[in-house]
Amino acid sequence: MTELSDGAKGGFVTIFDDTYNQPDCRAYFRMMDALGYRNQHHAVVAFRAGLAELMRLRGLCSARIVDFASSYGIVSALMGHDLTLAQVFDRYRAPGFDGLDAPEVIRQDRAWFDSIRRAAPPMRFVGIDVAPNAVAYGTAAGLFDTGFVEDLQENAASPALAAELAECDMIVECGSVAQLMPDALDRLLAAAGPRKPWVMTSPIRGNEGPEAAEVLRAHGLVVERLPIPPFIHRRFESADEQARAIANARAQGHDTEGVETTGHFHAQVLLARPADELSNPADWPRPVQVAPMG
Repeated sequence: MTELSDGAKGGFVTIFDDTYNQPDCRAYFRMMDALGYRNQHHAVVAFRAGLAELMRLRGLCSARIVDFASSYGIVSALMGHDLTLAQVFDRYRAPGFDGLDAPEVIRQDRAWFDSIRRAAPPMRFVGIDVAPNAVAYGTAAGLFDTGFVEDLQENAASPALAAELAECDMIVECGSVAQLMPDALDRLLAAAGPRKPWVMTSPIRGNEGPEAAEVLRAHGLVVERLPIPPFIHRRFESADEQARAIANARAQGHDTEGVETTGHFHAQVLLARPADELSNPADWPRPVQVAPMG
């Protein structure tokens, strides 16, 4: 959950400074809930649809997914379980979680996730983040089959991570990070096998990152925006934040009337895939639809 910092292209700040690296996920998801996050609710619907089409085209019966900038594993949770973002928020609103220590939260969460895991298709999730506690939680709770604490913006993938990337089918990320970190994206794809994975991201409008698109194309991928309306990322915390977001979105050619002017950051889904796999999203076996979340 990083966003471009004011006045410094390529600089990053987290809006979860006190919650991003806790021993369990409670503070993180409560903060997301309080700030009105909706990106994952919408984006994961598209990710699932893209994965179904990828698997159809490649004749796969199982899939390997890399959850980049994974934090506590919310994207993996929503992709791999019969679960909604609203249900996640509802769970951690419960006051019964207040008095528990982190090991007990993790124990209860693992049992919960095990009980709602999707039986098909089989999916292997790999988490990557710079926050060690977040990755440790996601792994211990069973959201990641394996997790890596690595900063790919600064360093090449470790041999163990590179081995996972060489076998992955899809890379997913919510909230702009991949679009703002082209060096990391380049290292992800350099370690991938000769048949490159599909890359699906949901950047905030205005944060599309032309440098990232160049990296994707350099690795032989065709970049497109899925033909669905922009959807809420989170609400603005101030009038100044809204003004900056509107200016950024307009600079990228977006019409912000009725979108960012409503009081929320909005996002979109970008897809990058090999040129010989350019099927029409309208014909995918699973529809890509934006549905409201209360």
